Amino acid sequence: MDRLYALVEELRAAGQRGRTAGQLAAHFEVSVRTIERDLSAIGQAGVPLATKQGRGGGFTLDRSMSLPPLNFTPREAAAVAVALSRNEHVLFKKDARSALQKIVAAMPDWALAEARSTAAKVRLLVQPVPDPDAEVAETIWRAVRDNRVLRIHYIDVGGVETEREVEPQHVVVGPNGSYLTAWCHLREDDRVFRMDRITAAERTPRLPRPRPVIPEPLVDGHETRLPASAFRPEDSLPNTDIGLSRTTGTVGATRRSGG
Repeated sequence: MDRLYALVEELRAAGQRGRTAGQLAAHFEVSVRTIERDLSAIGQAGVPLATKQGRGGGFTLDRSMSLPPLNFTPREAAAVAVALSRNEHVLFKKDARSALQKIVAAMPDWALAEARSTAAKVRLLVQPVPDPDAEVAETIWRAVRDNRVLRIHYIDVGGVETEREVEPQHVVVGPNGSYLTAWCHLREDDRVFRMDRITAAERTPRLPRPRPVIPEPLVDGHETRLPASAFRPEDSLPNTDIGLSRTTGTVGATRRSGG
């Protein structure tokens, strides 16, 4: 079901240019036959698909299902591209690319050319960090989203591996890597786990303990930003336009890392 939804979003982002079955198969890393079966299921579900014959042909969505013009200025589109390029975390890489494709598909050629020219003048400093296993990261993310208990295998900074049950709280993405903050049943305390050191993760039927307040994560002494604040710009105060949950003067000692 996740792939069927993603397939519709990919066709929506492609606009009237469409995608061939081969392109879709390569994108989702499945066979062409699987894509054709998925497209058939989407059509039977009532999604208005169309096909274009000949060179450059492929599958498209009906215009009523396509993204309407959003009137992004070239600077706005460039700002989005820069923001999405600042972090290519394994959890959000495909979604970031899909979001940018939707913006590109809705822009006129002249505006897109100016946006690309603007973005070409920008360089980002990046620090290579280890990526967590994609399957493990997805399992962790679903547990955070659904408020479920996880059983994980974790290798600490000393190379010692432990198995423990944890109650996930937040995924923290930072310049030194990505982390899971959680209540650890083994340590009976809040802990921070480097996601690239989690070698296995599975959901358990156990329910988390009721907690009235989950503390904001403090990792490696860094301030934390709240992406959710971007969806409520009207609630932002003048000194919190970037969604900082802590100011420099209020950041305390970090929670113990490494399990």
